[in-house]
Amino acid sequence: MERCLAAVADRAEELGASVHMPRIGCGLAGGSWQRIEPLIRRALSERGIPVTVYDR
Repeated sequence: MERCLAAVADRAEELGASVHMPRIGCGLAGGSWQRIEPLIRRALSERGIPVTVYDR
């Protein structure tokens, strides 16, 4: 997950884009949002990339 998010962050920086996503890794995938959210924050938000996560 960390490598994938880093790749998304690299591409978003190249494009000057923001990132919009559902709660990836949760729901049917069985992951815990409490574990996923910090990964998103480190990989994207802390690099200054705007992120919107849709709950529904």
